[in-house]
Amino acid sequence: MTGNQQGLALLLFGVFVAATLAITTWAGRRRHGSPEEFYAGGRLFSPMENGFAIAGDYMSAASFLGISGIIALFGYDGVLYCVGFFVAWLVVLLLVAELVRNCGRFTLADVLAARMSEPPVRIAAGVSSVTVCVLYLVAQMVGAGSLIALLIGETGPRARAWTVIGVGTLMVIFVALGGMRATTWIQIVKAVLLMAGAATLTALVLVRFHGDVDALLSAAARHSGHGRDFLAPGLKYGGGWTARLDFISLGLALVLGTAGLPHILSRFYTVPTARAARRSVIWSIGLIGGFYLMTIVLGFGAAAVLGSDTVRTANPAGNTAVPLLALDLGGGAGSTGGTVLFATVAAVAFATILAVVAGITLASSASVAHDLYASLSRRATGTPRGEVAVARIAAVGIGAVAIGLGLLAQDLNVAFLVGLAFAVAASANLPVLLYSLFWRRFTTRGAVWAVYGGLLPAVVLVVLSPVVSGGPEAIFPGVDFHVFPLDNPGLVSVPLGFLAGWLGTVTSSQAAGATGAAAAKHAEMEVRALTGAGAA
Repeated sequence: MTGNQQGLALLLFGVFVAATLAITTWAGRRRHGSPEEFYAGGRLFSPMENGFAIAGDYMSAASFLGISGIIALFGYDGVLYCVGFFVAWLVVLLLVAELVRNCGRFTLADVLAARMSEPPVRIAAGVSSVTVCVLYLVAQMVGAGSLIALLIGETGPRARAWTVIGVGTLMVIFVALGGMRATTWIQIVKAVLLMAGAATLTALVLVRFHGDVDALLSAAARHSGHGRDFLAPGLKYGGGWTARLDFISLGLALVLGTAGLPHILSRFYTVPTARAARRSVIWSIGLIGGFYLMTIVLGFGAAAVLGSDTVRTANPAGNTAVPLLALDLGGGAGSTGGTVLFATVAAVAFATILAVVAGITLASSASVAHDLYASLSRRATGTPRGEVAVARIAAVGIGAVAIGLGLLAQDLNVAFLVGLAFAVAASANLPVLLYSLFWRRFTTRGAVWAVYGGLLPAVVLVVLSPVVSGGPEAIFPGVDFHVFPLDNPGLVSVPLGFLAGWLGTVTSSQAAGATGAAAAKHAEMEVRALTGAGAA
């Protein structure tokens, strides 16, 4: 890194941070202290605005940096990540968006409480939501540390530690002062910047190869070190039955996990109607689909222009492929064009991290205040302003936890942490959500068992996997206590979540749900979910 590149990128960082703080201040002046304002922005956002915000919430640093990097290293197998992330939105559109908007107010637990006994399901859903959010936050913290290390040329733990602390402090300010209104506008601005940056780089890659996609792919294969195998399946997930099962497990987690991510579900409450929620998802699908198409071009472009070995040398996980590609496309190291383009991409990536952590922190603080605190504390005031005050305090606490874990996890793989968050969401949140919406006999015990029956196996299996011990790339390479062969637990933990929900229901002492009060609650919820009658 040259001094000009560092200075320009830091200047762009400062401009974006100043702009987001201005948005937060503006939103903070407009707040009224009500839960609807803090958690849902007053439910006043249009479908287009919310669609951009959803896209901004979903397109994290792992998407912008990680997916392009893995394509640059593994070609066709890296493209499969894009497929998993994008197909997930069809599940959200068809099964979740409208029904969740009609049945809940602010969190996943609101949907469950519509027909279940509130305290146990709120506690279970709150624990699961906070777990998923913290895992996602840690991934973003680690990504921020890696990005700043690349920018300033300082790879030591001290620089990354201060980066983690800085990002954590900013996210607490965004959420505690501005709530959902500030978070949404930050995400909208970030989505526009990210799409513009990705489109510019994609156009430059295609211009480099005169618009000939076949020439681009041929050059990528030639410079990858793998020849034509780079464009065929199996380079990453073709090493045996374990690798193939691991891919199935990852794909299952990605496709099903999105519908259970708390910060995505909370976005459906920021629009006035269920129809607006559905239209928001359609907007987000268009934006996200276009973005992932561009990441494919950027990934193969990095392999073609830089070579896979260069990408791997700069970062073994490939996370710096896009910034290095921008530097080359702009004219190379030392050139004005390269400096400007590199600094812009680095600033956009940093903006991505800030926007995503703000949304996740808000969702987790809502779960703490609206679900856990109200259920566990006998001193809960029950007043709207009291709940919002607890949520702001929770944002500070969650920020502190995320900073601490981010400092401990500086050397962990970002993609692993994101995949784990998706796996936990798919295992614990999605089964209980689908059962509550579509199964008439579902009971409170079934809901609690579904959450813990997916959450605990997912976490335990990761601890016992090769990612934590037993290999040179493990978190603890010097020991070996792994007994589970797969890196991602989704293939096992997702079915266990559904099985636990079914088993808890059929063994419950509650009414079977076909008659009586349980049937009445299900019927009421079904009408509300499908028509919006009585929705907040």
